[in-house]
Amino acid sequence: MRSTDLSARARIREAALVRFAEDGFDVGLRAIASDAGVSPALIVHHFGSKDGLRAACDEHVSEVVTHLKLDSVGPGGPEQMLAQLAGGDEHAHLAAYAVASLAAGGPLARRLVDLMTRATLESLEAGVAQGTIRPSRDPGARARYLTEASLGHLLLAYRHAREAGPVDLATLFAQHAANVVGPALELFTAGIFTDDGYLRAYEAATTPTAHDQGDES
Repeated sequence: MRSTDLSARARIREAALVRFAEDGFDVGLRAIASDAGVSPALIVHHFGSKDGLRAACDEHVSEVVTHLKLDSVGPGGPEQMLAQLAGGDEHAHLAAYAVASLAAGGPLARRLVDLMTRATLESLEAGVAQGTIRPSRDPGARARYLTEASLGHLLLAYRHAREAGPVDLATLFAQHAANVVGPALELFTAGIFTDDGYLRAYEAATTPTAHDQGDES
């Protein structure tokens, strides 16, 4: 449970996190001020503008995600990081804000994708070292692909859910996991193609030849 003993600045930030997550980033300062029990002028005093308030929210969520060291790899994908964040009352509003930010784009969205990509890469490389995951020709590219593909599935589900009204993240994550874990495990374990023909053809088409390298020089 979050503490109710907050400074005015922190109370405004907490109210903004919830309001932005529920109503989007076009919501006005008056609504946030009403939720926080302050005047719009006090928000301007502390944050300068709504953009400044959102930047403070972004920074807070980024710090929490960074310090919690949440897992980001598994059959549910990198969005497991957000599911863990949403799992407790203390951080559920932060998870809702993070998902809304990922859907809207912006600095926090880019930061979260980078954090998840790095965590995914670390987990994959640990699996390679343990012998449970196959090595990759390009570990960084594999990690980013898995992160972005997984988040794409989640954000599509989020947008569809938003069309029906307010989104309950716990329900969204549970339904999303039910939809993707089985197919993901099958894909990760068995693959799709029966041989490496497509991969060899791609590598042949994209690998510079000695002649090409000579032309570049």
